[in-house]
Amino acid sequence: VQLVESGGGLVQAGGSLRLSCTASGRPASDYSMSWFRQAPGKEREFVAAISPDSILTYYAESATGRFVISRDNAKNTVYLQMNSLEPEDTATYLCAVGRTTSRRSGRYDYWGQGTEVIVSS
Repeated sequence: VQLVESGGGLVQAGGSLRLSCTASGRPASDYSMSWFRQAPGKEREFVAAISPDSILTYYAESATGRFVISRDNAKNTVYLQMNSLEPEDTATYLCAVGRTTSRRSGRYDYWGQGTEVIVSS
């Protein structure tokens, strides 16, 4: 499975961005999909995850109420709508797919290269 993220960029604090991740090689409907992020000098951290049928979603505490994860299996794509962005959200955002819907990075088998998000104050 190959994953390609897009939608990152530079945004002012309080602004919004919508990230996309498109999978190829296998139907996305076979997998749970998730977003993680990694800021310079920090460990990778969970952001949000969604089950194959979109019934189950998980969010990190920092994302709850501001970010929304969704997916379109017909397009093999998962989205992350990010609102009310803060400078602390600055990071490379990575998409991952796996067999279980989890907050744990070790549960995911395939990873994208990431898209960079910079939030200016």
